[in-house]
Amino acid sequence: MRAVALYGTVGSLLLTGLTAVTSAPAAHGTEALLSPPAPTAPSAADSPAEARGVVLAAERAAAKGITFGACPAAEGLPAPVECGTFSVPVDYAHPNGKHISLTVSRGHATGDRSARQGALVFNPGGPGGSGMIFPLLAGLPAWKRLAEAYDFIGYAPRGVGRSAPLSCVDPARFERGPSDAPEHPSAAYKRQRIAQAKAYARGCLRKAGPDLRHFTSRNNARDLDVLRAALGERRLNFIGASYGTYFGAVYATLFPGHVRRMVFDSVVNPSPRKIWYRNNLDQSAAFERRWYDWRRWAARHHNVYRLGRTEHEVLAAYHKAADRLRRRPVGGKVGPAQLQALFLKAGYTDTAWARAARALAAYLRGDEGQLVALAGGASGSVAAENGNAVYTAVECNDASWPRDWSRWNRDNDHLARRAPFETWSNAFMNLPCAYWKAPRQRPFEVGTARRALPPVLLLAAERDAATPYAGALELLRRFRGSAALVTERDAGTHGIGGGPNACVNGYFEKYLLTGELPVRNATCAGRPEPQAT
Repeated sequence: MRAVALYGTVGSLLLTGLTAVTSAPAAHGTEALLSPPAPTAPSAADSPAEARGVVLAAERAAAKGITFGACPAAEGLPAPVECGTFSVPVDYAHPNGKHISLTVSRGHATGDRSARQGALVFNPGGPGGSGMIFPLLAGLPAWKRLAEAYDFIGYAPRGVGRSAPLSCVDPARFERGPSDAPEHPSAAYKRQRIAQAKAYARGCLRKAGPDLRHFTSRNNARDLDVLRAALGERRLNFIGASYGTYFGAVYATLFPGHVRRMVFDSVVNPSPRKIWYRNNLDQSAAFERRWYDWRRWAARHHNVYRLGRTEHEVLAAYHKAADRLRRRPVGGKVGPAQLQALFLKAGYTDTAWARAARALAAYLRGDEGQLVALAGGASGSVAAENGNAVYTAVECNDASWPRDWSRWNRDNDHLARRAPFETWSNAFMNLPCAYWKAPRQRPFEVGTARRALPPVLLLAAERDAATPYAGALELLRRFRGSAALVTERDAGTHGIGGGPNACVNGYFEKYLLTGELPVRNATCAGRPEPQAT
């Protein structure tokens, strides 16, 4: 799923695609408009060899532990944050075969030792996102009481950052701007993107070789259990945001007895029918609604930005800028695709609304500086290329994507008629999965028997575009009496725990400190819309 996720107050955590930087609120009625999925039988269990491999890897990790010390300069994490590594098999069916090292960060609990509740592991999503900066949240007021009780543990999943990094193309050439992003692409443009998708898929296989098939959500869940053991924890405390909710749900299905407390924040729809092709279509439909929210907000503040008094006039201003950038990109970096990406980020969090509006307004007045500063910085980024590679590998490996271009063309052309903002950009990002050569898995069947799982907490915003609200309802159903849902009403920021909503944070903190869930599913009023600045 195409996700540029911004988790609460951490700041911008680029998740290439879900996409993740790879992500999708489903607009009502979307499913009926799309081609039926190819029949595929979901699978819930490890093979016996993989199950034995996880047990062996976890036993070895528990015996060895993690040696923490000063963090390498590349991580940018100041003391007292510590860093270390732990080892996982590339293939759990062969636990004595090739291993890779995954990086871990730790901030010690700040409270009395007698009140310590263990380690709290965080994943920000993706696939392709790194949680290494998580210990830094301990310094923020909303996280203070949790930091007193828990060691904050971040880590980079397999393939991410310094954890056996995956790459598919030369980073210097990745997403190099300026580039176009037509909402209704021509046949010639589509042929160009098909060729690029085929080349990208070949590049992933060429660079990763036989290891490529092992970048999966199931292996991310297995790695998480090895991390639990390496930390010396009998049961896991975990916060997963966005894609982190999906492989967290896979973990809860595979290892329900290893769960202590889990928070699923901004929930991916785990239905095997959604993973991952339909999730991306749903996401594109949902971003159209968030794009409308921003335009309506900008129109209400016409006296500040002068972009138009109605959302239609604001949309015309955006298209005017895109057309101008198509004719003459600015700064050698920013074209229509970079402009679209800037406003896609604004769909993830209200905190980006004002700066996006300022940049667009300034550009239309002839000042290009703000637009270049905000939209021109990703070209040639090693981190962005790495995140996109992991995103693509995990999503392509997790499920059988349609291989017939006519299916992609029909579904996305149909959707783009009413949701043009992100539809085709999202489709082209995921198109390598149509030409993927590594073996694919059947979608995983998330779910537990009634009350087989300790109580877990789900958080969701009603208008979240990256992970549509329907996903939270689906996971709630699949956890069968073991979960409670807290909804931020009429809000759309992606990632709400530990953010500015005191009501949400009350449930979030109470659960992690006491294990107590709301008696019934709870609703919090949405945060106020941002001020125009």
